[in-house]
Amino acid sequence: MDTTPPLPRYDWPVMEPGWVWLCGAGPGDPGLLTLHALNALRQADVVIYDALVQESILDWAPQAERIYAGKRGGKPSAKQRDISLRLVDLARAGKRVLRLKGGDPFVFGRGGEEAQTLVQHGVMVRIIPGISAGIGGLAYAGIPVTHRDVNQSVTFVTGHDQSGNTPGSLDWTSISKGSQVIVIYMGMKHIAQIAGHLIAAGRSVSEPCAVVTNATTPEQRVLETTLGTIVRDIAAAGLEPPAIICVGQSVLMRQVLDWQGMMAGDAPRNLDPLGRGMPAISA
Repeated sequence: MDTTPPLPRYDWPVMEPGWVWLCGAGPGDPGLLTLHALNALRQADVVIYDALVQESILDWAPQAERIYAGKRGGKPSAKQRDISLRLVDLARAGKRVLRLKGGDPFVFGRGGEEAQTLVQHGVMVRIIPGISAGIGGLAYAGIPVTHRDVNQSVTFVTGHDQSGNTPGSLDWTSISKGSQVIVIYMGMKHIAQIAGHLIAAGRSVSEPCAVVTNATTPEQRVLETTLGTIVRDIAAAGLEPPAIICVGQSVLMRQVLDWQGMMAGDAPRNLDPLGRGMPAISA
């Protein structure tokens, strides 16, 4: 039986031979894929996919060759230069190439590097955004990255640079003082150092934090902790990457917005976790 989701009527773009479409697959749940991404899967001759792309998504492209190009910290993986040049070679061979990346290709996904390489080699590209894990993954945990009672700013940072170390270019003092909510991608390996930087820059040891692993998938786990205890609590919980870490008062909203827990029959733990009373009637 064909279980491929149908596309609604629309003037969908055509993937031409020799083109590469760089596409975000979202944070994990196949239902968070965009319709443009589904259209791309229908047409591709080759799908080059990352480690965080769910296998069930690839089943929507049964006609396509699959090439794994995942990069996971601390594990053997293809070099970025080799991945980019392979995209060039496939396009020059006349293939319809779909480069499928977890989350959004332009949010800590090296999509800009790959797209630039393609353009430099004369290959036509199309960019298809995806839902980033730093937004969608936290939403599945019941944590809004912005909430007007809490924050008017949010900063997204990566927990490691090209060398695998904590980025030396980040001004943690400015980030700590300038952003009420901080969302950290790929930060598990260096969380002790990151937490130390933030505390040294003035963030409270009691500040709420959340760690969301395998976000939006059936394996999702959520740890609610504080900046002062996050390292110990991660170890005690046995959490492993991939993970999104959120630092800020918006984490408290999970007490009332854990919608997955409520679907399972759990009652909200606190209807007013920020102590603001009933929401304003007027906007």
